[in-house]
Amino acid sequence: MLHFARWKKITIAIVCVLGFLMALPNMVSESVRESIPDFLPTEKLRLGLDLQGGSYVLLEAEQKSLVEGQETKQGSKVVRKNGLVQQLTADVRSKLRDKKIGYQNLRFDGQAVSVRVRKPEDLEKALIDLKALAEPVDQGMFAQGNQIQSFEITNNGNLISMTLTEEFIERRTERAIEQSIGVLERRINALGTTEPIIQRQGLNRILIQVPGLDDPDRLRTLLGSTAKLDFQLLCEQQPTGDIDSFRPSPGCDVMEDRSQPGIYYAVHTSTTKRVSGEDLTDSQPGFDSRNNEPIVSFRFNNRGANRFARLTRDNVGRPFAIVLDNKVISAPVIREPILGGSGQISGGFSIDETNNLAILLRSGALPAKLVIVEERSVGPSLGADSVNAGFIAGVIGLVAVIVFILVSYGLFGVFANIALLVNICLIVGVLSFLQATLTLPGIAGIVLTMGMAVDANVLIFERIREEVRQGRSTLNAIDTGYGRALTTILDANVTTLIAAVILFGLGSGPIRGFSVTLIIGILTSVFTAFTVTRLLIALWVQRTRPKSVPI
Repeated sequence: MLHFARWKKITIAIVCVLGFLMALPNMVSESVRESIPDFLPTEKLRLGLDLQGGSYVLLEAEQKSLVEGQETKQGSKVVRKNGLVQQLTADVRSKLRDKKIGYQNLRFDGQAVSVRVRKPEDLEKALIDLKALAEPVDQGMFAQGNQIQSFEITNNGNLISMTLTEEFIERRTERAIEQSIGVLERRINALGTTEPIIQRQGLNRILIQVPGLDDPDRLRTLLGSTAKLDFQLLCEQQPTGDIDSFRPSPGCDVMEDRSQPGIYYAVHTSTTKRVSGEDLTDSQPGFDSRNNEPIVSFRFNNRGANRFARLTRDNVGRPFAIVLDNKVISAPVIREPILGGSGQISGGFSIDETNNLAILLRSGALPAKLVIVEERSVGPSLGADSVNAGFIAGVIGLVAVIVFILVSYGLFGVFANIALLVNICLIVGVLSFLQATLTLPGIAGIVLTMGMAVDANVLIFERIREEVRQGRSTLNAIDTGYGRALTTILDANVTTLIAAVILFGLGSGPIRGFSVTLIIGILTSVFTAFTVTRLLIALWVQRTRPKSVPI
């Protein structure tokens, strides 16, 4: 156990030096860190919300808005749009028209859509065609062969009812949460913050922690905006006078002007007369060169550019509306075809509004309305206090452990303390290299790891003492002590590692922060406590040829 090949010594030295170099940026000032050569690590530890300060938000997907659509006001009326029942209603209308089946009273209410077939002889055909709309949906990766129907269909005479199933609504809610997490990540990352935490909680909630963000109002604006952009042609018949008495033509919808409340437009909803903002590839804030007005420039992908060019080419001279979240930003007239796949949006924005709008459009639209359930802000001063408290606790723990080991084991205690310091450098270095977020529970994990690291040395040294008492020689006692203690050390650390991995997999927030440092600490402590101390003792034995064990 005390023999080390040359390559093993070099490997252990390289690992220790790399750990020190990765931890070094955390020990020097900003100016010194900027002067570090590019080929060396320069990343510092990322501090969590409890250490750095920032914003904490818990969002919940509004299931009613996903199913029944999001609320918009039309005069004194409140209507809902873009929900699952609206999509089903449009599918039913399209299917019955394609099959030339006469119908009336097509409507939706809650989670159900109903329609009355005019001719009794068409009822059977209508039921077959509408059942085809209820395509089965997989329940998930581990539910193969276990599919659910999107809706249940029943009829009472000529009246057909289609009710969305609870399983389908839950699955669509899960998908909406997954899509929303991706959208929110793009939005928050555009703020330039470091290491935001965005993760799902339960069926329909999303937890967001943004360390270092000192503008919670801006975060609230970005999180609460759906940002669904469309370019839609205006209908021939436009509302005038009382909006409550206005009845839009089939295939048209009424939307309010964003900057002029009380002004409404009737816009086409047909896919052939609108272009969706889903095909946007980029959007940037800027200024109009003619009047220096804040604007947002946008660019489509190839599909969107072709559709936008076709829409503007076929409708020169007609007005079309730029619609954001069911509100009209502007309604310019198409003077000439727009063939380049790019354009700009203006609408009396402020500079901050153009910045936020550009971020929202780049990140894409949220599939469901998210409401803020809980919101907290942690001030940087409180975070600094937490850092100081954690640092003091760590230093006290480190000093106590060093003194205890030194008093208990003398020279071997010196070797164990050297390995302990190497272990701390490795933990900090690995955390910095992985850009993991250090939280207050994470500091607790590091302090716990220090105790676990010397615990392994205690097992080894006590085993060596026992071998010495049995009359073994110095080399034999040391070699046997390391050999027989290895199994116990591995058993203890493997069981702790399994628990830490389970905590990481099932936990969230502070629990994950604790488990990350614990996992890294277990791996590094086994390396330092068993390998580094063994190498130091082997070098000492080779140099001094001791006659007894100073322990």
